[in-house]
Amino acid sequence: MNGLEISPFIKDLPKEVNGDDGRPTFLEAYFAGCQVLITEDDFYELSMEYFARCAEMNVRYCEPFFDTQAHTERGISASTVVNGYLRAQQDGARKYGVKSNWIFCFLRDRPLQEGLEAYTAVRPWATLRDGTGKGLFHAVGLAANEFEKPPLLFEMGFRMAKEDGLHVTLHCDVDQKDAVEHVREAIFDVCGGQGTERIDHGLNVLDKPDLLPALKQRGIGLTLCPHAYHRRQATEILFPKIKKLIDEGVQLCINSDDPTYMHDVWIDGNMQKIYTFCALSKADMVKLARNSVDMCWADKDTKKEIIAQLDHIDVSV
Repeated sequence: MNGLEISPFIKDLPKEVNGDDGRPTFLEAYFAGCQVLITEDDFYELSMEYFARCAEMNVRYCEPFFDTQAHTERGISASTVVNGYLRAQQDGARKYGVKSNWIFCFLRDRPLQEGLEAYTAVRPWATLRDGTGKGLFHAVGLAANEFEKPPLLFEMGFRMAKEDGLHVTLHCDVDQKDAVEHVREAIFDVCGGQGTERIDHGLNVLDKPDLLPALKQRGIGLTLCPHAYHRRQATEILFPKIKKLIDEGVQLCINSDDPTYMHDVWIDGNMQKIYTFCALSKADMVKLARNSVDMCWADKDTKKEIIAQLDHIDVSV
């Protein structure tokens, strides 16, 4: 990371948890890396590389997160971004057999109005309730630095998306400032009190007694990325938490979090960590894979196809 130039867009970000050791934080590195994405072909090629890696790991379906604000800030049009992604969505399914539905993110360290304008600009590329739209994305979420930026700040954006027939998932990172309160808002308050449909990360649900029962009662799933947390938590602390969630019957699935920035640990590496450090069986791993199908927002035929393949896995050997 030496010599990494930090964009003025993110130079004033508060440091992440555990202090500042002089190196760029993940978010600084991420947004600096985004600066090489300029043309429609850049966004297309980035996505096709991703789908090629997915195919190597036998991933059949994925839901990538994206935003446009980090690019429009640099003078790149929103249409340049989403047209590149849309071509890749179509070609990734055709060339690699990897289907995808994408998730548009509001950047939570940017003003709400800017996020609403960003959503309005890309709305024609969504899968809209009335059957129009180009079908790139079918959900909205949150991204970027959540320091003192609780989910409810973006309630207007969530409501707009719900009115359009889109899904909502909320990023509640682990052990950040006010992490427990962010999880509470995601469960009880957003979307007019209905709560979010999924929580990305959300491991701090274990830190307050009333949150876990409410999470289960409302059927809100967690998308966990074990390696991202393992960077900061000891094995003997982290994995018992995840095992508790599994044992409690929480609907959760295993995912990868910005793998090229996280020591190149992808979904297979995250699944291996869970299998090893939570001492799970092969049947447990198939159940987690089924959870991911149940929790995702793929069409019925795609889900049926993947479930049929999971049903044929021999877990006795």
